[in-house]
Amino acid sequence: MDLGIAGRKAIVCASSKGLGRACAMALAEAGCEIVVNGRNSDELARTAKAISQSTGAAVREISGDLDDPATREALIAACPEADILVNNNGGPPFKAFAAITREDILKGVQSNMLTPIALVQALLPGMAARKFGRIVNITSGSVRAPIAGLDVSSGARAGLTAFLASAARAHVSDNVTINSIQPGTFDTDRIRSSLERTVAQRGIALATARTEAAARNPAHRFGDPAELGALCAFLASARAGFITGQNILIDGGAFPGAF
Repeated sequence: MDLGIAGRKAIVCASSKGLGRACAMALAEAGCEIVVNGRNSDELARTAKAISQSTGAAVREISGDLDDPATREALIAACPEADILVNNNGGPPFKAFAAITREDILKGVQSNMLTPIALVQALLPGMAARKFGRIVNITSGSVRAPIAGLDVSSGARAGLTAFLASAARAHVSDNVTINSIQPGTFDTDRIRSSLERTVAQRGIALATARTEAAARNPAHRFGDPAELGALCAFLASARAGFITGQNILIDGGAFPGAF
């Protein structure tokens, strides 16, 4: 399918690896010009080179922490007329509820709610004026079914989802959509760190922990980041203009509800 976004400009946050990288690659494959971002400048440079070499797309790099206003300003300056914004950021580490501090909560809300809102507020008016915009927020399946130990992440991302719900309806007549993707368990560094925690707790081999975790999913595997990237590219496409304010779960059927 021709997604109808060749030549569009996209900012993809936290895209040096994992799900963000997959989104950047899929958008580049669709013909977009890409601005990538990450905290590790060397890793970011490797990702930018790989995307450019694979797709021929123009790729710019903005290194830095998204929670730093200077990094957000640099992203916007690099692509002030962005047509597509993919909000993504690292989630808070696993932590037992009783151990969560006020500082943990504030940091999580900053990273997973306030930072993406700031980018939306900066870029949405221009999208509306140009009559094309696609905003895709990478949140988490834990927004729909909270996971113990990820309370800060669940709360902050749920806050982002609710905060942007009215804006999604207010701007769809301008051909600007806002949607969220709620990933389940994907084969990224984050799941690998979770498996390592299981290994330490139970004293089992990493391969065993991986096999057991995959078997708990109805698909009997982890998600491939490229699958999420493809979904992101479709939501960012010209073909998805009638989809807005939606939270699309991609988890291999792990969530047991019918709706």
